[in-house]
Amino acid sequence: MIAIFDLDGTIADTLEDIAAAINYGLDRLGLPAHPLERFRQFVGDGLQVLCRRALPLEKADKAERLSQLFSEYYGEHYLDATHLYPGIEEALKELSAADVILAVATNKPQIHARKIVAELLPDIDFDIILGGCPEREKKPDPAMIREIIGSRTDKAYMIGDSNVDILAGKNAGICTIGCTWGFRGRRELEENGADHIAETPGNVVNIILKG
Repeated sequence: MIAIFDLDGTIADTLEDIAAAINYGLDRLGLPAHPLERFRQFVGDGLQVLCRRALPLEKADKAERLSQLFSEYYGEHYLDATHLYPGIEEALKELSAADVILAVATNKPQIHARKIVAELLPDIDFDIILGGCPEREKKPDPAMIREIIGSRTDKAYMIGDSNVDILAGKNAGICTIGCTWGFRGRRELEENGADHIAETPGNVVNIILKG
């Protein structure tokens, strides 16, 4: 079996550091900051979309500069407040012990994704960690999932907290598990047709190992 995890809002609560980096960039551009809760809807579709959502409509041309400012700040502050969700490390270890192949598919820039996973989960053996980059389509496109699965015939699961994750899994033709502890909540996951809903990381383990 293959368990493919989203990162932001699924493995780790990264929202505060993402918000701080965007608000830093907005301040440098002389634009107003956003409250933390707004970022629950801003994130999920990659850095470029995040920047466009954070900017006023009349400042859309500043998206590339905001992206640069974000990356400058986030590269130094990506673990200031970021932390694993309770129970996620234990769940990953249990799946690994059961010979489940572990992977990460996230729209977060790949350089940041790999650093965060390596620093927060140094003892977890992920088969592959894929993030956003110009050469690869972002979720909900199934490209990342298909790259992870390759020619394997194992049953695969996409585990995530948002519509983007559920739709990516469906577009790839694999089973989906929606995580209610993340940024978006149960309603969005149900409305987008998640095959399973998990309230805790332990629920994810049970769904996969009993599936």
